[in-house]
Parts: sequence; C-alpha cells; structure tokens
Amino acid sequence: MTTTQPAQDFAAYIASLPRVLAGAAALFRDREGRVLLVEPNYREGWALPGGTIESDQGESPREAARRETAEEIGLDRPLGRLLTVDWVKGPGRPPLVAYLYDGGVLGADELAAIRLQESELLSWRLVPREDVTEYLRDSLGRRLLAALDALAEGSGTVELEDGYRVH
Repeated sequence: MTTTQPAQDFAAYIASLPRVLAGAAALFRDREGRVLLVEPNYREGWALPGGTIESDQGESPREAARRETAEEIGLDRPLGRLLTVDWVKGPGRPPLVAYLYDGGVLGADELAAIRLQESELLSWRLVPREDVTEYLRDSLGRRLLAALDALAEGSGTVELEDGYRVH
C-alpha cells in the first residue's frame, strides 16, 4: 500500500456519503413588527432574504446569511442570534438544513436603502405576522412563525423538522 492510499480511501468514503443541502436566511422586521419578504424570479412564491451556503468555499451558515442579504437586498449588517434550525424533507431532492438568523429591526432609512438583486428578485414587501402564511409555503411559513415566537419569548434556538418544533 502506498502512502497515498489512506487519503484516497478517505476521499472515496467522503464521496460516497449522502448529501444534504444547506441554506441560511435572515429575519428582518420593521418597527411595527412586520416581516421583510422577497419575491424570487426563479420560482413561485415568496421567501426570506438568504440562500445556499457555499460550503465548498468554507462559508459558515452565518456568513452565508449575511452575504446573501447583502447580495439580495443591499443590506450588509451583522446578524443577531440563530433563531431556528430546520430539517426540511422534500420529494425529489436531498434534505435541507435551513438556518434562520435574527436580522433585527430596520429603520425607515434602511428600508429606503433596500436595493434588489434584479437577477434573482422581483420585489419585496413588509408583511404582518398574521399574513405570512399567505405568502410562504408550508414549512417556511411555520419556520418563520417559530422564529417570531422565539424572539417574543426570548428563548434559545428552536429545533424544527419541516417547520414543526421538535420539542
């Protein structure tokens, strides 16, 4: 056996493991408590500012949420605590681990400074809590409501599966 054999065996082992998608987003609110949602142009429905974690670049979930927020809506600011971690199963794709961070409360000047990434987004809007599930698909709507509850309760990070609390 050559000295490179263990490294080759490990690389083959890693390549054989199942894949999981990972994404990160930020939850921004205005002073009235409405949530900032964005409308992607590449799929139906609405979303939170965020996207895929570039793990091949060594990016962490927090770094991804901040980078995606800066790219998508033009706001580059530190993010608060991790609100939820959600394990989302989906037909026809690998599972997704979705991280949601507290983006904080945006003032009028920050809202006015929002600049959409036109290659990905059509529009944005502020939506009251009671209306978010009209805009967001099931698991994302549940995740957002769980995150808002975590903020209101001052609790720690909430573990979710398909948007439902695990405990």
